[in-house]
Amino acid sequence: MRIMTFNANGLRSAANKGFFPWFRRQKVDVLCVQETKAQAEQLTGAVFRPRGYHVAFRDATTKKGYSGVAIYSRQQPDEIHTELGFAPFDEEGRYLEARFGKLSVVSFYIPSGSSGELRQDFKLEVMAWLAPIMRRWLASDREYVLCGDWNIVRARGDIKNWTSNQKNSGCLPSERAWLNGLIADSSGDGSPQPKRGWVDTFRALKPDATSDYTWWSNRGAARANNVGWRIDYQLATPGLEQRLLSCKISPEPRFSDHAPYSVDYQD
Repeated sequence: MRIMTFNANGLRSAANKGFFPWFRRQKVDVLCVQETKAQAEQLTGAVFRPRGYHVAFRDATTKKGYSGVAIYSRQQPDEIHTELGFAPFDEEGRYLEARFGKLSVVSFYIPSGSSGELRQDFKLEVMAWLAPIMRRWLASDREYVLCGDWNIVRARGDIKNWTSNQKNSGCLPSERAWLNGLIADSSGDGSPQPKRGWVDTFRALKPDATSDYTWWSNRGAARANNVGWRIDYQLATPGLEQRLLSCKISPEPRFSDHAPYSVDYQD
């Protein structure tokens, strides 16, 4: 089973750059998209509905053309969930869950705080609210794969300019401590981590990898010089760790300021 996560930074823009023909060649079973930046009625064309895939959208309702998540799947989901119960988060179109038997695949888009203090405060509020939900999922009898743009790096190996970004949203010590506090491995930043927690699939498969990023600023020549951040993840429940086979970040071709990240799981 191959699962891919991709922040499109506008699904129509990514489609115009050839994303869907490329995607069809990747033999993906489930695709989680973030930042569709469109309403479902704007995505009815054949290009957005590739043959052989079921699709579900969760659009932003507070601001049309903002945020938005989607899930494409070869198998029709048994259930689709679109709300977690916190209206400011749900109404921005930041969560979508598809259930296949005992497996849940979630498309997540965690807020960015880079635009200013108000959005950073909202990001911190979301993080505090989301942590117990993630712990409940971890303790449930379901297996979860949480795909998405988390807008947080974990450690020095996940960002090119570690030192100079210590005071910037996405690399703040408090943000890293929150994310690492949910993950159980040896790839954090030194902040406390649980004995049992979520699996960072990339680090489980490539614990020593460096300079493998999923996002680059559009400023300057950040992408050309690989001045990037790894902020797009697939976090899995511990029961899936032994089923991890391989993973891949695909920075080329360029469809967005983010790169698709795919993981192969043993069926």
